[in-house]
Amino acid sequence: MTGLGLDGRRVLVTGASRGIGRATARLLGQSGARVAVHYAHDKAAAEAAVAEVEAAGGSAEAFAADLQQPADGAALVSQVLERFGSLDGLVINHGVWEPAPLATLDAKTWERTLDLNLGGAFAVAAPAARHMREAGRGAIVLVASTAGQRGEAGYSPYAASKAALLALTKSLAAELATSGVRVNAVAPGWVMTDMSREALSGASGVAARSRIPLGRVGAPEEIAGPIAFLLSDLSSYLYGEVLCANGGAVMAS
Repeated sequence: MTGLGLDGRRVLVTGASRGIGRATARLLGQSGARVAVHYAHDKAAAEAAVAEVEAAGGSAEAFAADLQQPADGAALVSQVLERFGSLDGLVINHGVWEPAPLATLDAKTWERTLDLNLGGAFAVAAPAARHMREAGRGAIVLVASTAGQRGEAGYSPYAASKAALLALTKSLAAELATSGVRVNAVAPGWVMTDMSREALSGASGVAARSRIPLGRVGAPEEIAGPIAFLLSDLSSYLYGEVLCANGGAVMAS
């Protein structure tokens, strides 16, 4: 156990079959949580993540859902509630990040990114928040990005979706505060994951690292820590906050 006070809590982590979501699920397992590992397509990876959670001392189950479909978000929360009985925490981590230069950006790319990154986030957050409000307790953490704070050339749909997540975080935090439900966000910078590995190779990787005061990109585990903190009672007075986990690349208030 890690001393975070998450023992026995039931937490849904979206996009938990790899990267930041998988590291978060593993850390929650180390803290004694029961974790719902969401995945979209890769069942084998999700089952491997479940095994890691259990090896870390927690318990876990895998749940499949296509969060580009609003109804699937509500169905996912319903399935987790049916299996777990309740939901104490939610980590909204899923998303897509793909090149979208303005010269070639089409409506399908824009809609696909916004539908999954923002629409999928709300589709899960809304039913989870309603359950938590009725229970009088809970914590929601949205994984945003530095791209949502300063923009990102060539990735405007992604940056727009992540900026919207920050606004969603603050809006839900204000609405749910008196119900005992905390809503906060983490905004990672460059993190070495399957999604970013190619972009961080070669000259582009050197350029990215040169803009980070710490001089290196982050590891998924370094984002999982802030997420777990925001789920825990150690952050009981934080509402609508954004933890910037980026090695100093964006120092935003």
